[in-house]
Amino acid sequence: MNSLRRLCRHRQLLNLPKPRLLSNNNPITISSYRTHSPLSLDPTSTNLTQRRFFSESINSFSNESINVDNSTKYVFDIEKQKLVLKTSPESITQEEVIDNEPAVVSPKGQDKGSKKTNGKSKVCWVCSSCGNSTSQWSGKCRFCGEVGTLTKMSQTDVAIKDKKTRKSWIIRKGEALPQRLTDVNKGGNQVNWRIPLSGLFGAEVGRVLGGGLVPGCLVLVGGDPGVGKSTLMLQIAAMLAEEGDVGRPAPVLYVSGEESVDQIGNRADRMGIATKELFLYSGTGIEDILKKAHLLSPRALIIDSIQTMYLDGVTGSAGGIMQVKECTSALLRYAKNTNVPVFLIGHVTKSGEIAGPRVLEHIVDVVLYMEGEKCSSHRFLRSVKNRFGSTDELGVFEMSQSGLQAVANPSEIFLSEQYFDFDVLAGLAIAVVIDGSRTFLIEIQALCTPAESGSGIITGIDHKRVDMITGILMKQAGLKLQDSAIFVNVVSGVKLTETSGDLAIAAAICSSFLEVPIPNDVAFIGEIGLGGELRVVSRMEKRVNAVSKLGYRRCIVPKSAEKSLASLDLGGEMEILGCKNLKEVINAVFQNN
Repeated sequence: MNSLRRLCRHRQLLNLPKPRLLSNNNPITISSYRTHSPLSLDPTSTNLTQRRFFSESINSFSNESINVDNSTKYVFDIEKQKLVLKTSPESITQEEVIDNEPAVVSPKGQDKGSKKTNGKSKVCWVCSSCGNSTSQWSGKCRFCGEVGTLTKMSQTDVAIKDKKTRKSWIIRKGEALPQRLTDVNKGGNQVNWRIPLSGLFGAEVGRVLGGGLVPGCLVLVGGDPGVGKSTLMLQIAAMLAEEGDVGRPAPVLYVSGEESVDQIGNRADRMGIATKELFLYSGTGIEDILKKAHLLSPRALIIDSIQTMYLDGVTGSAGGIMQVKECTSALLRYAKNTNVPVFLIGHVTKSGEIAGPRVLEHIVDVVLYMEGEKCSSHRFLRSVKNRFGSTDELGVFEMSQSGLQAVANPSEIFLSEQYFDFDVLAGLAIAVVIDGSRTFLIEIQALCTPAESGSGIITGIDHKRVDMITGILMKQAGLKLQDSAIFVNVVSGVKLTETSGDLAIAAAICSSFLEVPIPNDVAFIGEIGLGGELRVVSRMEKRVNAVSKLGYRRCIVPKSAEKSLASLDLGGEMEILGCKNLKEVINAVFQNN
């Protein structure tokens, strides 16, 4: 009925023939609701006649087109029951419905039936610490637990690898087959397998690496800015180039993405390096670098630094997660296929960890950290991961104008200049610690001043450990330290992490509080329990031997270790004094003073 009324309304607008006027003599017949129409041509006609008229009108109207102007055309669509506007009478290309209906939209906002655009990709969040990805952002990585490490990346960047990343410069061996363990390196030994590093400097570096440089290894060196990473690598490169192999030259390629060749050469002149087999190159493209290395066939390759390198076909800028990962993987394949050792210099974050994803440290074979205080000239090279040797090894160097110099006796730098004035200074004690395979004697300094408890400063030692030792001294030894501010420091910026220095810390605090100096020929070895008892630490024999070689006359140790240490050949010049608890230590050290 609504469609019929709209049809009649449009016929009135188009000036169709008007119905005749009704005369006063003719009766008016009103049709029923179902057949009534306001545009009846003959009011005296029957209902059947009206229905026939309107049926013929609708059929004729549906077959005809109503011209509104020269460019538009209205046609009644029987199926839609609406007038349809057609543009261009000759070639109808677009239709518009007068009564607009809401467009059908898919749930994702796309038109119904449309296909997904291939150019768009999903977004994922990649953790810069462990490398795992997730579909939603969160403040804390649920894999490694690090906070604020998720970075937004395209999912195609992570899942789809470009075919261009498979480069021809990666040397591929023939199809490898499983080999027997007894056939691998048959007739060889560990000494001949490694590349030796001569000299005092080479011996110090070789100790950290586990006895020498392994062919085909990938070594990552990290450290704070300005600590001496580039200087260390330049000295290692010069040492490897000067030694060489018998009968053939041994070129070493040093590549820098941060300095020009002239800048590297100027630094080498200041250090007195003038070897002809050291080749310098400045570049950041891994493809170009490995092509140059393939032509040169170097004995070693050094990259400074991995955060400046990039690989074509991998999305992201240099230093990004994917770039660092793929560049390191390419260098790893080069090292394993050619047996050329590769050194990588890595930047560190504000927290002291190597920048980039955690997977970077998993890929490499060796991870070295270079440490040192800005106000000190001493540098420490520490091994935290080594697939070819022991970890936690420590190398000690001293920075000079000619570069890094190895320290022959590291214990000397851990003792202050007031070492021979212990008879007049209170609060100084000697601890014996082991770092890796080496034994060190370090000096502990303590100062007690009248102030509120807990207002002191602790440097080089965990403050919780010092608080525990202070509480034990107050409870078990009877020292009234509750009204004193305690300051504790480790000389030369060394960080004391093991518990063998507990006894030396307690002795230094007692010396400062009692204002009684400790004799300069006494060393302390032992851990303190909550009951004030002394406990044995690992490798006691090695620690006592190191104390004896440095000329100490007395060594305070736990009572339980006294019998096992009595059989050591110490030359009869050093006395081993065993004590059960802190009270016996205080009586043995301070009773004669």
